[in-house]
Amino acid sequence: MTTPPTPPNLEQNTGITVYITTKPGTGGTIRQVPEDFIVQELTNREEQDSGSHLICTLTKKNWDTHHLVRDISRILHISQQRIGWAGTKDKQALTTQKISIYDMDTPELERIRLRDVTLTAVGRSNKKVSLGDLWGNRFKIIVRQIAQPVDEVDTMVGLTTSQIKVVGGVPNFFGIQRFGIQRPITHIVGRKLVEGDIEGAALEYIARPYPGESEEARQSRQYVLDTLDFKGGIGKYPLRLRYERAMMTRLVEKPGDYAGAFNALSPNLRKMFVHAYQSYLFNLILSRRLERGMPINEALPGDIVCFKNAAGLPDPTRMQNVDEDTLDGINNLIRRGRAFVTGPIVGYETPMSGGLAREIEQAVIEEEKVDIEGFRMPAVPELASKGLRREIIIPVNPEYKVTEDKLNTGYSAVELEFDLQRGAYATTVLREYMKSDPAADHILKGK
Repeated sequence: MTTPPTPPNLEQNTGITVYITTKPGTGGTIRQVPEDFIVQELTNREEQDSGSHLICTLTKKNWDTHHLVRDISRILHISQQRIGWAGTKDKQALTTQKISIYDMDTPELERIRLRDVTLTAVGRSNKKVSLGDLWGNRFKIIVRQIAQPVDEVDTMVGLTTSQIKVVGGVPNFFGIQRFGIQRPITHIVGRKLVEGDIEGAALEYIARPYPGESEEARQSRQYVLDTLDFKGGIGKYPLRLRYERAMMTRLVEKPGDYAGAFNALSPNLRKMFVHAYQSYLFNLILSRRLERGMPINEALPGDIVCFKNAAGLPDPTRMQNVDEDTLDGINNLIRRGRAFVTGPIVGYETPMSGGLAREIEQAVIEEEKVDIEGFRMPAVPELASKGLRREIIIPVNPEYKVTEDKLNTGYSAVELEFDLQRGAYATTVLREYMKSDPAADHILKGK
């Protein structure tokens, strides 16, 4: 009997301990060139001929979305708040999405001459582009440098694709990006924040060295961890570690004010730590469900399901507990793609399941020594989280083609194409095919 593949330590440390597929992985690398990772936004927006917002199609390569919006606003001499977009897209990729610019005329776009950026006006609207407009994304991804010959890879990928299609998707894990690829500690920082150990959280983020970093970064972090010499640390840290440097600057100005040090970060970045901890717990609970052989595409008594909204997306505000009387009806809705089994994003008011699902949820909370009330965050109340629930399956119907690798002689390549609803990670699909260390997969990303 073949032993099921075991996820690498990096994934297991973020709560991902299983695969939904049983076939061997291809290995390989992604993003050798940006064109290997193409992302096209999927939206139902229909633009008009008039309106206060100019609607544009933005195609970019090797650009961080936030940095690009900043540069566009500077070129146009406008506030960043006048630019709307539906989602942040990958940097090391070729991506296409819609953006809106308030009170702007088409000829003004000619001033934007940025490398690897194309901005084309497609209409106008009285409604800015925002997250609510985004249904999801279409991905076209090439996995390169696969050592096995084309025919063997074709067989492996075909079997994995068949297993995914039988289930109807893959587990809705939070991908490794949520935790940090080179230094996956955001959930550890979040745990300490929830536990009220603000000093420990700050030192974890500022000073804990990690093997995936450069020697310079590891040595400078170790120095600060050993000495708590934040003033000296500012001089030693590489300039790229700007968030850590900003926190240390606050600690030099106000020694011992670790909560104040976190205020040197943006609100979104501060919230990221707590969200990462919640993501770790979600991943772990979902992994345990799969380890016990429980389905993700079918409800069991005690499960909590959510329903599809008008946009065709899972709506975690519309939930129902499943019992013996409602089980058949709910599973009929699940088969039709109108309902989804959920798992908990743990917070101080998260509704918890019953039955076998509750046993798993409670076991993880006890094993991880989770303080539910800690999510009220009295020391940093702006980070408090009530919690919610999230669907445990990503519906996906991948298509593939196996070819010789045109960029690497003697290797095979896999071209994958699939659509994902917003909030889902493409890496959760890729990991089922590659079954390799995400850190190694991303070597070519330059991160």
